Amino acid sequence: SRDLSHNHLLSSNWSIDLSVHTLQEVKMNYNELSEIPYFGETTSNITLLSLVHNTIPEINAEQLQVYLSLENLDLSSNLISEIKASSFPRMQLKYLNLSNNRITTLEAGCLDNLSSSLMVIKLNRNRISVIPPKIFRLPHVQFLELKRNRIKIVESLTFQGLESLKSLKMQRNGISRLMDGAFFGLGNIEELELEHNNLTEVNKGWLYGLRTLQQLYVSQNAITRISPDAWEFCQRLAELDLSYNQLTRLKESAFVGLGLLEKLNLGDNHINHIADGVFRGLTNLQTLDLRNNEISWAIEDANEAFVGLSRLDKLILQGNQIKSITKKAFSGLEGLEHLDLSNNAIMSIQENAFAQAQLKELVLNTSSLLCDCQLKWLPQWLSESRLLQAVSVSCAHPEWLAGQSLLSVDPDDFVCDNFPKPQIRVHPETTVALRGTNVTLMCAAVSSSDSPMATAWRKDSELLYDAEVENFARYQQQSGEVLEYTTVLHLFNVNFTDEGKYQCIVTNHFGSNYSNKAKLTVNELPSFLKTPMDLTIRTGAMARLECAAEGHPPPQISWQKDGGTDFPAARERRMHVMPEDDVFFIANVKMEDMGIYSCMAQNIAGGLSANATLTVLETPSFMRPLEDRTVTRGETAVLQCIAGGSPAPRLNWTKDDGPLTVTERHFFAAANQLLIIVDAGLEDAGKYTCIMSNTLGTERGHIYLNVLASPNCDSSQSALVHEEDGWTTVGIVIIVVVCCVVGTSLVWVIVIYHMRRKNEDYSITNTEEMNLPADIPSYLSSQGTLSEPQEGYSNLEAGSHQQLMPPAGSYMHKGTDGGAAPLVICSDCYDNANIYSRTREFCPYAFISEEEPLDQTLPNLMVQMPKETRCTQNETSALGNLLADRDVPVFLTNRDKKSDKKISSQQVIEPFQVPLWGGSKDLACSHPQFLHHPLAHEAPQPPRGDG
Repeated sequence: SRDLSHNHLLSSNWSIDLSVHTLQEVKMNYNELSEIPYFGETTSNITLLSLVHNTIPEINAEQLQVYLSLENLDLSSNLISEIKASSFPRMQLKYLNLSNNRITTLEAGCLDNLSSSLMVIKLNRNRISVIPPKIFRLPHVQFLELKRNRIKIVESLTFQGLESLKSLKMQRNGISRLMDGAFFGLGNIEELELEHNNLTEVNKGWLYGLRTLQQLYVSQNAITRISPDAWEFCQRLAELDLSYNQLTRLKESAFVGLGLLEKLNLGDNHINHIADGVFRGLTNLQTLDLRNNEISWAIEDANEAFVGLSRLDKLILQGNQIKSITKKAFSGLEGLEHLDLSNNAIMSIQENAFAQAQLKELVLNTSSLLCDCQLKWLPQWLSESRLLQAVSVSCAHPEWLAGQSLLSVDPDDFVCDNFPKPQIRVHPETTVALRGTNVTLMCAAVSSSDSPMATAWRKDSELLYDAEVENFARYQQQSGEVLEYTTVLHLFNVNFTDEGKYQCIVTNHFGSNYSNKAKLTVNELPSFLKTPMDLTIRTGAMARLECAAEGHPPPQISWQKDGGTDFPAARERRMHVMPEDDVFFIANVKMEDMGIYSCMAQNIAGGLSANATLTVLETPSFMRPLEDRTVTRGETAVLQCIAGGSPAPRLNWTKDDGPLTVTERHFFAAANQLLIIVDAGLEDAGKYTCIMSNTLGTERGHIYLNVLASPNCDSSQSALVHEEDGWTTVGIVIIVVVCCVVGTSLVWVIVIYHMRRKNEDYSITNTEEMNLPADIPSYLSSQGTLSEPQEGYSNLEAGSHQQLMPPAGSYMHKGTDGGAAPLVICSDCYDNANIYSRTREFCPYAFISEEEPLDQTLPNLMVQMPKETRCTQNETSALGNLLADRDVPVFLTNRDKKSDKKISSQQVIEPFQVPLWGGSKDLACSHPQFLHHPLAHEAPQPPRGDG
C-alpha cells in the first residue's frame, strides 16, 4: 500500500520501484492530478485506487484499461461533469465512488462495461436532475447512493435492472413526485432512504414491488396523508420513520398490513387525531415515538388509544401538552417498560394509571401537580416501583404546597376540600335525526374554583372550530359557592356529513375533563332513482324490471308480487336479482308470472314502494284435447273447446268448413267454449271447427260429431229414456242460470221487494222436455256456476256471466202494443242472469227469497226456452212439471204491469205440488219437451192447485 496524499502532485506518470511489484493499494488524495496516473507494470496489480480531491475533469477508458486488477475506484471530489458510454472499459470493478463531482448527465449504457462485477455505486453530491429509465443494468449492485442531487421526479421503472439492490439512498434531492412503479424491479431491496425531500403522500403506487423492504425512512418531508392501502406491497416492513412531516390525523387504515413492524417514529408532526384502533394491527411493534405532537386528549380521555400494542416496549409521549392521565390511558400495554412523559405540564394522575405496564423507566418532569387526595397514592408507588431516577415532580396547588416536591409532602396533606378541576355533570345525549332538521347537544360542568372555564366540542376526536356554540355560566350554592358552566352546540339543517360522535371538553387552570361521547345519526327517507315501468311481454321471453333508491342509510330493495313474497318464478329458480345493476329479471316468463310487482325500498327512517304491472301475452292454445263426440239421435251433444291465451281469445264455431247454422236447438255456454246441440239430428253430424283468436294469432281445432239413428219415439221404453235426457238438459239450463244468479244476488233482493209490492198474478205455460247428455263438463257445479277452473282454464270474457244462449228463433210473444215480437235470447239481453226478450217490457224474473239458502234455489228458477212441437202441436204442460219433490214457490213477474195490490213480506203463495216429471201419462213422449215463455202477458192468472 502506498499513500501519496496531500503532496500537490502534478505529474501523471509515476515509476514505481520494481522491488515494489506487490503494490495493490494507492492513495493520492488531495493532490492536483488532472488525469488518472499510470504506474508502469505495477499498475496491473493495483486493486484499490483513491484519487479524492483532485482536478480530474473526465473518466478516460484508456487510462483505466491498464488497471486489470482494480476493484475499488474512488474519484469523489473531482471535476467530472458526465459519464459517457465510453468512459469505462471492461473491468472487474466492484466499488465505484463518483460523489461530489459535477455530473449532470448519465448516458445510456455508461455503466454497462461494469455490469459483471460492480456492487457499490456512490453518486452523491452531484448535479443529476434526471435518471434515464433502465440506466442501471447492473444485476450485481447491492448499494446505490444518489444523495444531494437535483432529482425532482422519479419516473416509472427507473431502477429496473438492479435485481440485487439492497439499499437505495436518495436523501436531500427535493423529490416531489414518485411515479407509480418508480422502484419496480428492486426485488431484493431492504432499505430505502428518502429523507429531506418534498413528498406529500405515502401510497401504494410508488411502493409497488417493494415486497422485501424492511426499513423505510421518509422523515423531513411534507407528508400529510397516508393512503388506506399504502402498505399493500411492503408488508415485511420492520422500521418506519415518518417523523418531521405534516401529519395531522391518523385514520384507522393508516397502518393496515404492517403486522411485522417493530419500530414506528411519528415524532414532530402535528397529529391531533388518532382514530380508534389505529394501532390495533401492529401486534409486533416494540417502539412507538409520538413526541412533540398534539395528542393530549389520547391520554386525558379514557379511549384506550394504544389497545393492541401488547408487545410495545418503549413509548415516547414527551411534549404533547398532556395535563392529566386517566387510569385507562395505557390499557393494553402489558409489556411496556420505558415510558417518556417529559415536557408535559401534568396536573393530575389517576390511581393505577400505570398498573398494567411493567415499567422499568419512567421519565416524568412536571411542576404543575394538583396535590389533593386523588394524588396521595403516587409518592408511595414511585418509591415501591424504584422509578425515582428520572422523576422530578412538584406541586402547584393548593397554594400552601406550591413548589414543594411531591415526594416530600406529608400524606396527611393530600386532602380534597374542593374540586377546582371541572367535573362534568350533564353529558350530551345520543341523537337520531332526519336530514334537514336541527339538533341541539348540551353539556354542563361545575368547579369550585373561580378560574375561568373554557369549552370546546369535538367530533370524532377532532376539534370543531366553526361550531355554533352558546355558553352560560352561573354560580350555585352547593356546599359553598360553585361555578356551573353550560355549553350548547347547535347543528342546523343537519346532513350526512354531520354524523359522528360528539364530545365536549371543559378546561380551566387546573385541567380538563371530557364528557361521554354522544353519537349523532342522520337518516333520510328513501327516494327512488329508478322506478319499474309497466311491461308487456310474450311468454318464454325475459322480463326486466329496474328499481333503484337512495336514502340514508342506503335502503334495502325487495320485491313483492301481488302483495306477497311467493314468487312462482322464485320457486322455479327463474328469478334473478342483480343488486349492482338495480335490475330484477324473470327468465322464461310464464302466464303465472303476470301480476303487479312492487319494488320496496326500506331503511330505518321508513320505506316506500313503486308498482309495475307485468302483462304476459300468450298465443291461443287448447287447454284440453278436442274430443270427437258420438250421440244418439234425439240426445243432447256437448262439444267442448277449452281455450287459453292472453289476452283472452275470442271463440267462433264453424261446421264442415262453413258457417254454423244456428237454430233454436243450438246453445253456447262458458263464453262459447261449450257448444250444446239439443235434440241432435242426423243433419247435425259433421266436422265442427273451434277457432280461437287474439292479437297474437289464431288457433283452430276440429271435433267430429257422429249422430246415430234413434228408435221409434212411441215406444214406452224410449219415453223413459227421453224423460231422463230431459232432466239432464233442464239441469244444464238451471246450472248456467244459477251461475248468473250467484253473481248478482243484490239485484234479486230488489226484485223480491218490488214483486211483493205489486201482488201480481203469474201465468205458466206448458213445457216440453229437453234431452241433455249425461257427461256434463266437470267445471260446471251443481248450482249452475263455474266451479274452480282446471289448470290453464281461462274465462274468455272478463266480467261476463256464464250463460246459455239460444238464438232468436221463429217463436213469438206479445209485445207492448199487443202485437207479436220475436223472442231473442243473447248476451246483451241478460239482466242479472235472467233470460228475457229484447222487448224488455215483458222480461220475466226468477228470484231467491231472503229466507232461502243458496242450495234451495235450483227449483225456484224459471227458465225460458223455445217450444218444440215434434210430439203434439198443441200439447202444453203446467210449470209445476218443472218442480220435483220441492216445496219452494216459483214466480213469474210481468215487469211493466202495474198493480195497486201490495204483498206483505209475510205472505206466502202456495207452491206447485206437481212433480217436474210427474203428471198424466198422456204427456209422456219420445220427443224432448221445452220450457218456453208465456204465450200471453196481458192477463196472467195465478197458479191454482196442481195444474
